[in-house]
Amino acid sequence: MIANTEILLIILFAGLIAGLLIGFPVPFVMLGISLIVGVLGVGHGFFNMMILRVFETMENYILVAIILFVYMGIMLERSGAAERLFSSTHILLGRLRGGLALTVVAVCTIMAAATGIMGAPVIVMGLFALPEMLKKGYDKALSSGTICAGGTLGILIPPSVMLVVYGPMAGVSVGKLFMAAIIPGLILSILYATYIIARCALNPELGPALPVEQRDFSAGKKFIMAATSMAPTLLLIFAVLGTIFFGVAAPTEAAAVGAFASVILALFYRRLNWDSFKESIYQTLRVSSMIMLIVAAAFVFTGTFMLVGGGSLVKEILLGLPVGKWGILSIMMAAFFFFGLFMEWVGIVPILVPIFTPVISELGFDPLWAAMLFCVTMQTSFLTPPMAPALFYLKGVAPKGVDFGRHIVGGTLPYIGLQLLGVALVALFPQLTLWLPGLMIR
Repeated sequence: MIANTEILLIILFAGLIAGLLIGFPVPFVMLGISLIVGVLGVGHGFFNMMILRVFETMENYILVAIILFVYMGIMLERSGAAERLFSSTHILLGRLRGGLALTVVAVCTIMAAATGIMGAPVIVMGLFALPEMLKKGYDKALSSGTICAGGTLGILIPPSVMLVVYGPMAGVSVGKLFMAAIIPGLILSILYATYIIARCALNPELGPALPVEQRDFSAGKKFIMAATSMAPTLLLIFAVLGTIFFGVAAPTEAAAVGAFASVILALFYRRLNWDSFKESIYQTLRVSSMIMLIVAAAFVFTGTFMLVGGGSLVKEILLGLPVGKWGILSIMMAAFFFFGLFMEWVGIVPILVPIFTPVISELGFDPLWAAMLFCVTMQTSFLTPPMAPALFYLKGVAPKGVDFGRHIVGGTLPYIGLQLLGVALVALFPQLTLWLPGLMIR
């Protein structure tokens, strides 16, 4: 056995990075290197610890919400709610310069609050909104960047699956995380909309307004379109977040309500049949199984890290840096940003959150506020190459003529800056995250 903590940690993280670079799946890399380091550091007794950590994950009641929220998002995608929202909202906003881009942001914001996942809004908007925007003469980079950035809101605005995983890792209430994320998510949405309005005001050719004949509907017609497309989805959002806010249900129970409501919504839109119902269950099984496997592997990985003394060592190193508590917090945020270049949140959260949480407490920062700083920072991971899943999702469905480098990557760069501005606002004004949780009925 090796007793030196530094050597064991070097093996642990070097093995993790090497495995990921080679291309092995994240959970198997975590389990494999944890097994090696655990046996080297503890001996064969490590096997018992590993089994206990896996069962601890399986018995975690709050993680059931992952399966239910994933199902809710998939069923909503199949219900056609996003297309209906886009069709009605673009008529309401079409008179504005950049109106279609603003419609994408509005629809992505609403869908984020109804799904909790990232991939669906990007793909749906790429299939339905992007061709329409290009046909109306919109700039390809602006259109592509707006869809990618808008789609990432689904991983921050509750009911975010990322927050469901984050809560148990940091020992923070998932319900409070949901409430804390609402305003930061809306701030990002407002920043995106402001950028679009400013760009199109300076250069109207980037996003021309719709012709009068395409948006000339009576007020009654517009009201009916908005009511039939928005009201059902907004009711579903209230069914989930409202029950949590008013203390009627915990996140897991609220997820069950949302999953049931999504089926009713699909039935309301006449998109529910046996094939779609069956396929949504299969897809939920695939997605949630992947997430749960990574979470279980991450519990083993962080358990190994703590067992060999990594938590104490990192805490000692960070607290010993001569940069003050704000400097240490900045270093931790930089770590989330750097990890985001190479992996998604589902790998970042289980690795970094258990390591940094004790340090946050030692520094005296509010853990809920710090969680939002880290989560908004992780928004950038969906747009920053080489990983950048949102960019590759859009690439897979984008029409011919949309260049990956020039239009998709180039179009997202301003939005990365806006996300970092959002991080700065959350850092400077803690009440943006703490106000709503403080109003919750317990």
